[in-house]
Parts: sequence; structure tokens; C-alpha cells
Amino acid sequence: MAERRGMYIKNVSEHPVDIRMKSRVLRLSPGDIQIITAAEVRDPILRENLQVRSVAIVRPATAEEEDAFVNPTTSES
Repeated sequence: MAERRGMYIKNVSEHPVDIRMKSRVLRLSPGDIQIITAAEVRDPILRENLQVRSVAIVRPATAEEEDAFVNPTTSES
């Protein structure tokens, strides 16, 4: 089975969206794009928002992009 990766998601609704996941709260204005980690991809609240199409997956994150997001201090070197 392939390694699970993070994703970029986008608010496709006309209104701001708050997604209260276990790890953090995402606040997305209409059209905003934000990265989520591989672990967050499985969050039931996020998955519910994907089901009702308030947010959509833009594309998978590369391993480097996700690492830079998860470990911001190590990517600055």
C-alpha cells in the first residue's frame, strides 16, 4: 500500500468555513487553499466537509511540502 500523504484543500463555498479537527481548527475564506497532514486527511470532521463539498481536495502534497509544514524549523536550514 502506498504511503499516505497530506493534501491541499480549498474552500469552494461562497462563505468562510471553520473545520474543527482534533489537531487544529482550519479557518478558510472563500477560495483559500491550505495544506493538511496525512494524519488530518483521516479526521472525520474534515471528511464530512469533503462529503458536503464545502471544501475540495486541490492536489496531494509532496513529501517535501508536508515535511516543511510539519517541521518548519528543519526546512529553514
